Amino acid sequence: MNQFKVGTTSTYKVDRIIDHGYVLTDGVEEVMLHINDAEEQLEVGQQVQAFLYHDKQGKIVATTYIPEIDFVRYGWVEVVDIVDDLGVFVNIGIPKHVLVSKDDLPLFRELWPYVHDQLYVCLQRDKRDRLLAKPATEDVMQQYAEPAPESLLHAPISGTVYRTNKVGSFLVTEEGYQGFIHHTERKEEPRLGQWVKGRVIDVKTVGSLNISLRPQKEEALSEDAEHIMEYLTSHDGIMFYTDKSDPEAIREQFNISKAAFKRALGTLMKQKKVKQEDGKTLLIKA
Repeated sequence: MNQFKVGTTSTYKVDRIIDHGYVLTDGVEEVMLHINDAEEQLEVGQQVQAFLYHDKQGKIVATTYIPEIDFVRYGWVEVVDIVDDLGVFVNIGIPKHVLVSKDDLPLFRELWPYVHDQLYVCLQRDKRDRLLAKPATEDVMQQYAEPAPESLLHAPISGTVYRTNKVGSFLVTEEGYQGFIHHTERKEEPRLGQWVKGRVIDVKTVGSLNISLRPQKEEALSEDAEHIMEYLTSHDGIMFYTDKSDPEAIREQFNISKAAFKRALGTLMKQKKVKQEDGKTLLIKA
C-alpha cells in the first residue's frame, strides 16, 4: 500500500534514471520525479529533497521545487486562473497550480480574486486526499499582524484584502498592519486578494487601523458633484433627488451619505449649474 502523502517534503535517494526522469525511493516505496520537476540533473545514489503532489493523471509524483508554505506555514501566493465551478488556482512554487476551493471564497462571484491578486494561504488535503490551498482565518491573520503606530493617523496606506463581509473589508498592509474598511468608507466593495489604497482615519488601541477608501472631503466634493452631473445629463437634466430626499435613497443611488450629497449639490447650485424646483433638481443649461 502506498504510504506517500501529497503535500509532504522528505529526503529520497535516486534509485535509477529512466527516459523521462528519475525514480526516487525512501527505501521501501518508489515515486517518479519527472525531468521537468527536477531543478538540476541528478545521479544514481544521490540524496535529494522532494515535495509530493498529484499530477494531471492523479498519480503521486515528486518535484524538487519546494513550496514555502505547508500545512501549518502560511505564505502569499499569486492567483493564476479562475474556474467558476471550482474556485481559483494559485501558484505555490511547484509545476502544478493548486486549487483554492469556491467553498473558501466569497459567496458572490464578483468578489472572487482576479488573476495576479494575492492570497495568504496554507496547504490542506480534502477528503479525497487532494491537495488544496486554504486562505488564512481571522485568528491566523491576527497572529501575523504587527501593531500599528499612532503616527499613521491620516497617513496614506495600502494593503491586500484578506476577508470580505457585509459589514466591511479586512486588509493587511505590507508592514503587517491589520486594517478594517467599514462599508460606508468605500464606494465599491473590494474583492478578496485585491490591492487597495486608502488613508488611515483611526488607530485603535490594539494597534489595528480603520481605513477609508474615500478621498478627503475637498477631493470628494468635486467627485460627488461630477457624479450628480453625470446622473442629470443621462436623465434629461432632471432628477427626483434633492437636499430633502431620504438618506437611504441617496445612498442607494449615489453610494454617498446625505451630508456629502448636500455638500456637492450646494456647490453645484452656487456654481449655477443646477437648481431645485418642485421637489426636483434640474440641470441649468448654458
